[in-house]
Amino acid sequence: KGFLKDCPNGQLSVEEFKKIYGNFFPYGDASKFAEHVFRTFDANGDGTIDFREFICALSVTSRGKLEQKLKWAFTMYDLDGDGFITRQEMLEIVTSIYKMVGPLMKLPEDESTPAKRTDKIFKQMDRNSDGKISVEEFLVGAQEDHSIVRLLQCDTSS
Repeated sequence: KGFLKDCPNGQLSVEEFKKIYGNFFPYGDASKFAEHVFRTFDANGDGTIDFREFICALSVTSRGKLEQKLKWAFTMYDLDGDGFITRQEMLEIVTSIYKMVGPLMKLPEDESTPAKRTDKIFKQMDRNSDGKISVEEFLVGAQEDHSIVRLLQCDTSS
């Protein structure tokens, strides 16, 4: 019912999504991160999220198993869809997270900037040191070290 109330035509545009998403982060700028989430929800790439895409993405992100959630997250971080996350792609997502959560976060020194957090994630995940993270490296790294999941989600509790 909520989806149809917000989207009477059954389609959610990126602008509408950004507006709704922004309500959850009133102290920061969620617009860039919302665009990344939108792109990942928009499974068929038509520039809108329909009810089916919305429910599928919600199901994975809220009730899915850890591996499903991690594959979904990988898709969001892999901006060009080539099957790898580059340092630049990771930096872009991490920067958008920092803008979104803004001044509310108290971070350790080695995570105090998006670049430092990106470096920390890459040190832990880029097993073969080729400057990019494969889906396999992403899954293994996150499942071996739950602090990586915390870093990816921007959870500040230890």
